[in-house]
Amino acid sequence: MVSPFLTPIFHLTLLLLISSSTPSQSTPSPPTKIGNGYRLVSLQESPDGGLLGHLQVNRKNNIYGPDIPHLQLYIKHENDDRLRVHISDANNPRWEVPYNLLPRDHPPAPLSAQQPVRRTTKNPIAVSEFSGGELIFSYISKPFSFAIRRKSNGQTIFNSSADESSPYNSLVFKDQYLEISTSLPKDASLYGLGENSQPHGIKLYPNDPYTLWTTDQSAINLNMDLYGSHPVYMDLRNVGGKAYAHGVLLLNSNGMDVFYTGSSLTYKVIGGVLDFYFFSGPSPLAVVDQYTQLIGRPAPMPYWSLGFHQCRWGYHNLSVVEDVVENYQKASIPLDVIWNDDDHMDGHKDFTLNPNAYPRPKLLDFLQRIHARGMKYIVIIDPGIGVNSSYGTYQRGIAKDVFIKYEGKPYLAQVWPGAVNFPDFLNPATVAWWGDEVRRFHELVPVDGLWIDMNEASNFCSGLCTLPEGKQCPTGTGPGWICCLDCKNITNTKWDDPPYKINASGTHVPIGYKTIATSAVHYNGVREYDAHSIYGFSHAVATHKALQALEGKRPFILSRSTFVGSGHYTAHWTGDNQGTWNDIKYSIYTMLNFGLFGIPMVGSDICGFYPQPTEELCNRWIELGAFYPFSRDHANYYSPRQELYQWETVAISARNALGMRYKLLPYLYTLTYEAHTTGAPIARPLFFSFPEIPELYGLSTQFLLGESLMVSPVLDQGRTNVSAVFPPGTWYSLFDPSQAIISKETKTFTLDAPLHVINVHLYQNTILPMQKGGLISKEARMTPFTLLVTFPAGATNAKAKGKLFLDDDELPEMQLGNGQSTFVEFSATASKEMVKVWSDVEESKFALEKGWVIEKISVLGLSGAGGALAVEVEGDLDILDASKLELVQTKHKFIDGMETKSVMVEVGGLNIPVGKKFTMSWKMGIS
Repeated sequence: MVSPFLTPIFHLTLLLLISSSTPSQSTPSPPTKIGNGYRLVSLQESPDGGLLGHLQVNRKNNIYGPDIPHLQLYIKHENDDRLRVHISDANNPRWEVPYNLLPRDHPPAPLSAQQPVRRTTKNPIAVSEFSGGELIFSYISKPFSFAIRRKSNGQTIFNSSADESSPYNSLVFKDQYLEISTSLPKDASLYGLGENSQPHGIKLYPNDPYTLWTTDQSAINLNMDLYGSHPVYMDLRNVGGKAYAHGVLLLNSNGMDVFYTGSSLTYKVIGGVLDFYFFSGPSPLAVVDQYTQLIGRPAPMPYWSLGFHQCRWGYHNLSVVEDVVENYQKASIPLDVIWNDDDHMDGHKDFTLNPNAYPRPKLLDFLQRIHARGMKYIVIIDPGIGVNSSYGTYQRGIAKDVFIKYEGKPYLAQVWPGAVNFPDFLNPATVAWWGDEVRRFHELVPVDGLWIDMNEASNFCSGLCTLPEGKQCPTGTGPGWICCLDCKNITNTKWDDPPYKINASGTHVPIGYKTIATSAVHYNGVREYDAHSIYGFSHAVATHKALQALEGKRPFILSRSTFVGSGHYTAHWTGDNQGTWNDIKYSIYTMLNFGLFGIPMVGSDICGFYPQPTEELCNRWIELGAFYPFSRDHANYYSPRQELYQWETVAISARNALGMRYKLLPYLYTLTYEAHTTGAPIARPLFFSFPEIPELYGLSTQFLLGESLMVSPVLDQGRTNVSAVFPPGTWYSLFDPSQAIISKETKTFTLDAPLHVINVHLYQNTILPMQKGGLISKEARMTPFTLLVTFPAGATNAKAKGKLFLDDDELPEMQLGNGQSTFVEFSATASKEMVKVWSDVEESKFALEKGWVIEKISVLGLSGAGGALAVEVEGDLDILDASKLELVQTKHKFIDGMETKSVMVEVGGLNIPVGKKFTMSWKMGIS
């Protein structure tokens, strides 16, 4: 749930003009501009401590329809870090993202419900400031515009004012066209505004199109509206060597174009309201924390979901699936989860089994065997419900009246089963029906998670369709995505043919193209026009509720379509990519974007969905994909097989990279806990840890897991080395900690990267908890721990920190205080005389019952070794003789000819319970 809003005390300053006359009209806008703006004619404090204002249109025009004459302005400092600016029709309610779907405070009722709206010319307000926490709201009354600036340094972070030279107006508000802009400094680096495949990297690129409208369009299409809609961006600026980040969310589910020029950003939205939230940061991590505090923290993930997943569309029968699992075991490649695309279904119908290809008794026997090992099984569930009078799910849906309507009848579309109706997840009765269908299916097949796909929603047809008479649809031959219904275009409504055409699919196609007709109707008369982009979100909410109700376990859901807040319920993969060297690069950009969107459990189809990748590319992709938060190989029905054991070279790379991933599972799981409690992305750009270094602001070919684990993959064909940027400090190779790179400044190094090697480096001042790994997370999780402690090379005065979260990962919540979790903070210091490593434990009971132990502690970067070693475990003192110490001389890459002497000390033979506090120390001096 959203954290309670804080109520700071605000300071309000209103400067009134002495004159009571209305200011003279400004010069008319150039004809290329739309609308003539508004003026602020009254302002008052609202009962909740905010401000309510009345805006009146300056002069009407009819481009894209008539202006709405009276608007309500609402401003509220919701806490010290978050400011809301909400603009809507003062006389009539308008569509907003449902408050029960995305919980947040309601703005006050429209002014007209409190008092008559009338023209006000007496004492018009000229300038105003509204201060609270770190953000200050100010505005100009005519033409109305507003600005947001920081209290701490006066920096303006949003400014909607326009002058004659601006290519935009300060505010346009019509029924189906809303426009507002902000000016930007040239050095602002922007990130976000997805979902799309960005060819230029993680930074927004001036003059690229950014259209937000959820669309079933392969991720291979660049700079187009894809599966999700996330109208939020982060702005990072470097002012005098100090970094300041802030976030801006326009909470609106209608279709929109966002135009970014480099010096301005303009929203052109085809409905709803302007509901802005500003997040003050000032660090990138703080922005995501503040954003997810509003939209909902990322969902807790089960431990096994961090293992490796294998999927394919085209596992024609159960014996093929059994063969895949067996071959992974034979190849000694880790595998936790086996998936079915729709091959298991009877005629592509949800919640069914194909009695011939996947006979239930044999499937249950298979699941019993893999569940005994700790493996999991996930299947796909699309929203389209096959229109079939003998199909129980459909019959019950009709009886419960759960489908989206057109002119009173369930809207007819076509997806894989043929003719389908779409459930209306805004209807509480639909949510209950869906939960019951999930329950029935789980009794048929005890699946461990659900994959919700095609939920943009995807439709193989367009317009208003009927079942064809006298012919089979689909025919059963050829590709299943050819429309075979009898359809006619719908262009006679303002919802199907709005006056402003967003750049849908990059070609301004009608917004109802290959989806639900936008004049179709949801529960309570809501139009698909407004609710379209939240369909996948509402689908995820209903599915999460259904799974959680089954056995009270922590759900795992993977959704293709997402919206603001989806991460509170679901993970995401980046959709239909290609097995190309470009696509492996795009996967990093999209993954990092979704971390900003509050969906940290994200990854791409490893080796590409189609066509078949080259052997070399698949080697490089599993090396990278082993470090995606969500790691899954998935391929197309029409592509050759590409499981990781199909090529011996790929199997070697997989054993190396996934072998390391499974050692890192306790670290990755701790990162999911941090994501769930603070919103912190699991995978993040380097500037998150080094925001003061502008050279990193556009770096898109490397990333961090957490604060300090840097992944530098090979992303180009034929390369056996990689150019990697290293921020200042000491970076230790994770695969060979005796190797380190020391840099006094941000610098690019060329690293060896033979075919089976990926470079992963751990930054100084870190304590990394690792285990021995294994072929399945259940077994890997019970192996002994090693702590890897990194100090700057040659350290004589340094500190290091690390964390470890452990719990019963089947519990719905991921939290302390339930008796089924333990949290450990590790600390270390190095001085000229002494090295000390210790732990602090919260709620030790769970870890002690599980019997986890630390068997080795490796300390890197010391200037010397040590003599007598003392280990104290909650009062028990053991003296270990020096023969227990293994001294390893660290090798370094040097910079500027500077040589740093350093040693690595490994202390083995330990048996320290993870649930007990310990202190280990030794005196320095032996070199």
